[in-house]
Amino acid sequence: MAILIEHEFKSTAMELWDIVGTPDRIDWVPGVTECVFDGEVRRLGMPGAGQIAERILLHNNESMRLEYSCIDSNPPLEHHLAIIQLNSIDKGRCIMRWETEVIPVEVEPFIKKSMQGCLRKLEELLQPQSCN
Repeated sequence: MAILIEHEFKSTAMELWDIVGTPDRIDWVPGVTECVFDGEVRRLGMPGAGQIAERILLHNNESMRLEYSCIDSNPPLEHHLAIIQLNSIDKGRCIMRWETEVIPVEVEPFIKKSMQGCLRKLEELLQPQSCN
């Protein structure tokens, strides 16, 4: 079974890709306070939850597609694969399709809640800044 979230953003796909397509950018991931990225594996630090490691399997700027797998977590996962795909709808809107496969399935509610938190942070980051 997989978690699938499709979410429309009021931004260009490139504006969104500038955030999610930067493997060591963490300001859109609630609870993560540090990231060390060696070009292949990113290690994310979360106070109170420890550290996880994710291998970047595919990072394609042209198709705006990111695939990654959690390779180290506590408790360990039997399987994890996440795919983020961005597609333009029109000049000022895009859709993000985020699919995650995870075993054991008992962690799906936690993963889904985390993904939804990321979407909320992305919405905040993409809001136009007002000039005062």
